[in-house]
Amino acid sequence: MASPSSAPEAAESSAPSTTGLELRTGNVFIAEAVELLSSMRFAISALVVVCIASAIGTIVGQNAPSINYVNQFGAFWAEVFSALDVVRVYNAPWFLVIMGLMLVSTSLCLIRNTPKMLKDARSWRDQVRDSTFPAFKHRASVTIAESAVQDRLAGISALLTARGYRLRTPTQGDSDRLPLVVARKGTSNRLGYIAAHLAIVVISLGGLLDSELPLRLQAWWTDKAPLQMSQFQGNEVPASARLPASTPSYRANSLVPEGGTTDVAVVAQGNGTLLLDLPFELQLKQFRIEYYPTGMPKLFASDVVLKDKATGEQKTATIEVNKPLIHRGIAIYQSSFDDGGSQLRLTAYPMAGPLRNTLPIELTVGQSIGLRNSQGNLSLELTGFKPINVENMAAPPDEREAEDPFRKHVATVLSPALNSEKSKNLRNVGPSINYKLRDQSGQAKEFHSYMLPVEIDGARVFLAGVRDSPDEQFRYLRIPADAKDSLDEFMRIRAALLDSGIRSTAARRFATQSAPSNISSTLAESAERALSAVAEGGINQLGQLLEKTVPEAERERAAEIVLRLLTGSFWELWQQARIRDGLGPVARTEENVRFAQLALNAASDAQLFDAPLLVTVKDFQEIKASVFQVTRSPGKTTVYIGCLLLTLGVFAMLYIQERRAWIWARRDGGQVELRFAASTPRQTVDFEKEFSALAGVLTAKGGSHT
Repeated sequence: MASPSSAPEAAESSAPSTTGLELRTGNVFIAEAVELLSSMRFAISALVVVCIASAIGTIVGQNAPSINYVNQFGAFWAEVFSALDVVRVYNAPWFLVIMGLMLVSTSLCLIRNTPKMLKDARSWRDQVRDSTFPAFKHRASVTIAESAVQDRLAGISALLTARGYRLRTPTQGDSDRLPLVVARKGTSNRLGYIAAHLAIVVISLGGLLDSELPLRLQAWWTDKAPLQMSQFQGNEVPASARLPASTPSYRANSLVPEGGTTDVAVVAQGNGTLLLDLPFELQLKQFRIEYYPTGMPKLFASDVVLKDKATGEQKTATIEVNKPLIHRGIAIYQSSFDDGGSQLRLTAYPMAGPLRNTLPIELTVGQSIGLRNSQGNLSLELTGFKPINVENMAAPPDEREAEDPFRKHVATVLSPALNSEKSKNLRNVGPSINYKLRDQSGQAKEFHSYMLPVEIDGARVFLAGVRDSPDEQFRYLRIPADAKDSLDEFMRIRAALLDSGIRSTAARRFATQSAPSNISSTLAESAERALSAVAEGGINQLGQLLEKTVPEAERERAAEIVLRLLTGSFWELWQQARIRDGLGPVARTEENVRFAQLALNAASDAQLFDAPLLVTVKDFQEIKASVFQVTRSPGKTTVYIGCLLLTLGVFAMLYIQERRAWIWARRDGGQVELRFAASTPRQTVDFEKEFSALAGVLTAKGGSHT
């Protein structure tokens, strides 16, 4: 970083310079490295990189799940961002290295140039000779009698003093060459340069103190080893994964259920987590939340009691968003809210084979239970519960029709639950749960199931989402709700579709009602094959069968025929399923036909859902929990001091202008030529006016100035 320094005495004004203290060493490499680090170009380059990285960190959300970046930027850029640590840019190793280099560079700049800047600020430059007079842009001269010299000098000296200049009369060893009067003002602006550069050092130091660097160094020095959350088991957490309460800098999270107390927080690391012991106990008395009419949260706050472990002091406070509780330099923020162990009554519906019996389950969020089916043992893990879900119910844009002729007319592929486009129609669609089904080998799929039906495209449907890994987006199966807003009718149809006997009966009934007796057996066989294909692989399998057996030119017409065959036989399948359960057939109304159509879509897509069970919520008892962010930021005060220094420095550089003036006298017989010159690093209109006023006093009653 450059500093302003005096120019050679023959120059008109001072100019920035990078010269200063030099490192005296015989090692050329070290000398050149120090020269590079302390140069203006290096410091500015580092500052530009830091500014660009900070802008990226503002635009790209930090520390979000990877699927969010895939959805927003695409898979390619999400991978690039992850490789470059853009998703956690402020703690990325390369960012911390650049911050450190900028700190070193600016510090070297200050060390090298501060002595010279202070020396220049104190310098009067009283050895400037009158031979330099022609080099000044602002100069004036007047020839007067010897007797008038003192009066003229007194007049201009008084005006200089009135305008804030400090005056000095140098020792006149050679009165014909050295100035009679030297004046200066505003040299303290060099302190502005020092303060501005020092501010960058202080802010960089504060930023490094508040980064993850101190914690990483502490973890490395004390041999701390992060663990996965699944490995934490209460007090059994090993000492190698615990951080002491004296940890100087951290940013941690703590989840506290209503009525619960905690004295630890979790510090996320790239390869796991560390448990941080807090110097206090935090009890959540009550969590309060208010909603807008749309169901969006308007306010959430936590009533807490804090007890200091060392002193026993207790504090009662309410923590809200942007209203933290601060205790002994530790800030406790209301970060978000979560489930604190709600108790749920669930119903598990079979989704494989002709089974119809449901299984009631009572489970607490965070717990798991063992199950058994025909394929082996399963583990049901209840991972989350949300009593309120605000979704965008606006109509989505027209979707591209699939090339498959059956899917174009019938099926709805597994898709996102609701519209995520820019159009907004926010609505609370009720409670939902997240759960996992884990098989004997430990492989798990994650599911997201809504408790209540949601109206989509004019139909009330239950949404059941599935994904194979946390990096994927949920794909939703849309199951039509029956007249009682339940899953009973669909589950009855699903079980019947997988029962070969009911498929055969339904196909024969459809053929008998739809065709003469001489072709009814052939039609029944075709209908049964269509139902069997859907039962085994969904409508996709039926479409693939057509592609193999029907020429392309006749395929669309054949698809229309088979479609009518399928929908008709599926309707009869529904009636046979009801008769089997002792219920009467339903009337062929428009509403029931629409339900059968949606049930056919869902039964086909259930093949892609690929899960032995569907778990839904029957009832719940909610227990709320607050998620607090606990931070210790020793660099915060340092950054504030740096910002103050930067403000003062910029103010000094912009509004305090250095100005210098000299007056020489050349004697020639009884006449004396007074020469007046002035200079400033920055030419301004104010300086032009000031010089004109000063020169006017000097050249009154004769003389000239430029």
